[in-house]
Amino acid sequence: MHKGHLSAIDAGFLYLETPEMPMHVGALYLLKPPAHGTDNYVAEYKAMIESRMHLAPLFTHKLANMPFDLANPVWIEDDDIDIDYHIRQVTLTKPGTMEQLEKLIGRLHSSLLDRSRPLWEFFIIDGLQNGDLAFYSKVHHAALDGQAGMKLTLALLDTTETPRDVGAPPPRARGGRYQLGIGEMLWSATTNALSQYAKLAGVAPRALKSAVDTYRAKDADGNWGLKKFKGAFGLAPKTHINVTITNQRAFAAQSLPIAEVKAVGKTVGATVNDMVLALASGALLRYFADYGTKLGKSLIAAVPMSMRAEGDTSQNNQVSMLPVSLHSDIRDPLQRLAAIRKSSSRMKDLGSKMKGLGALDFPSIGTPWLMTGLVSLFGRSNLADSLPPIANVAISNVPGPNYPLYMTGAMLRAMYPVSIPTHGIGCNITVQSYNGHLDFGITACRRAMPDAKKLANYLKDALEELKEAAAKAPPPEAAKPAEKPAKASKSAARPRAAKAAAGERLHS
Repeated sequence: MHKGHLSAIDAGFLYLETPEMPMHVGALYLLKPPAHGTDNYVAEYKAMIESRMHLAPLFTHKLANMPFDLANPVWIEDDDIDIDYHIRQVTLTKPGTMEQLEKLIGRLHSSLLDRSRPLWEFFIIDGLQNGDLAFYSKVHHAALDGQAGMKLTLALLDTTETPRDVGAPPPRARGGRYQLGIGEMLWSATTNALSQYAKLAGVAPRALKSAVDTYRAKDADGNWGLKKFKGAFGLAPKTHINVTITNQRAFAAQSLPIAEVKAVGKTVGATVNDMVLALASGALLRYFADYGTKLGKSLIAAVPMSMRAEGDTSQNNQVSMLPVSLHSDIRDPLQRLAAIRKSSSRMKDLGSKMKGLGALDFPSIGTPWLMTGLVSLFGRSNLADSLPPIANVAISNVPGPNYPLYMTGAMLRAMYPVSIPTHGIGCNITVQSYNGHLDFGITACRRAMPDAKKLANYLKDALEELKEAAAKAPPPEAAKPAEKPAKASKSAARPRAAKAAAGERLHS
């Protein structure tokens, strides 16, 4: 029955959770109804999920807390799953617009998951005016990260209209106990702590070597040590979304053609990840301009970086958040994109040095009550309202399949992520690539950002701006100036060249 303790990172998402800051992630799917209709669709979907629960442990595992919160909780198997609780049907009132659907997702995403049950809920939504179906899922972040979540999604979806046969689930004997005994839990906490100390001692040399290598390695500009990250770890400008948040959520969706995004990125050698950051930067500039916000310096994004080692398929969290400048103080959109590419590359280099460290675990004795107390104190004291933010917005990009997927015969038109705003970072922009487009999901504190839809619409404007700039830009070989050794060697020319390369700065 006992399936193991949560890792330090997984358990951290439980300790960070408060009523104002739920720590679950989700997705909104738009679905083209199956050819046979939707009269029995909910029952068909429930039957499909019941037949595939053995593919992902999160469906049947629930939490068991240690006595007095002495250590991290453990996963135990729940042999009494109430499928009608976990999968529900909701009907939109007429006319059933996309705006109504987005507001519904915001409300559903506001409530905490029931920790006495497995930490997932699915909603099938009908009543859309175009006849489509919608599907909303929420799963606690303690159970999986973005990459593991994508693997779960692919396990539950199909590449054809006809659901594939995944084989019969293994037989399960119904247990006689609802929870573990106190003695068993205390013994488990003690042995787990000893195991954590042993693992920590074993990997400490590798972690230290990784830190030293990161410090000593030079970047493309020849910088080494802390100079590589100069300007990357500064504080962000204060805005009206960097405040203490409430539990109310606003949600907005937007789709952009990935071919157009890639085409613009090629002009400066930028990846899709770089383009996502640049699009968010352009959209945020427009959004804050509507409020007359004087930024003074560049916006900063908190970007998750995977620490998962190659070949690691475990469904847990192995991720760290690193700051990336959005260079919103550069007026020219292509120069801004080039600067973002450089900043992002530095952080990717740092993240690559941390690969494999995500599997590290740390002793958890005493952690639960300490962490939950500190998080509660931080939220109730409204410190986020007065402290300068370390980042303005969270931005994440999850690669997905470039082919159509089906859910019990219904074809997915779009896959919009629904994520987590936090105290001090009241807006989260998460992107899912799917079947030829980038699907943006903007999740925000409704009190801090009630007009999240405006920001979503500005993503289109940001792409158009970049496309226009790319169309006017000369080809890379023509844009490169001819070398003039005599002039380039003059020291007086270097400051002017550096200033021109940096782009025109905004000081509003």
